[in-house]
Amino acid sequence: MTVLVSISAMVFTILIVIVVLFQLALALGMPWGSYAMGGKFPGKYPPGMRVGAIVQAIVLLAIAAIVLSRSGLFVPSWDWFANKAIWFVVAFSTISTVLNLITRSKWERRIWAPVSVLLLVTSVIVAVG
Repeated sequence: MTVLVSISAMVFTILIVIVVLFQLALALGMPWGSYAMGGKFPGKYPPGMRVGAIVQAIVLLAIAAIVLSRSGLFVPSWDWFANKAIWFVVAFSTISTVLNLITRSKWERRIWAPVSVLLLVTSVIVAVG
């Protein structure tokens, strides 16, 4: 893989780790609900949403593993899977970007929309690289 693909995979992973930490903070009761899910749950998440935040964190870590594998930086032997699964990551990133751009939560648009755009761009670079 090229240097651009490797850098993109690392940027993607750093951003995903930030999002994972945010999700885990929500799950642990941080009152940041207005910064997620369109601001539907301002303050602390209710119990069901906390479980959902944990599930989302796990999914995001799996997505990061796909990107890292596709780039050859993590478990390159998964390339048979990652070469196809990377397109799921691109689709996921596209949907995430659209949702973060159209959300009613101004804070979500200001914080997570740029992150989503960067995740989309770096996932596409890794996918086509």
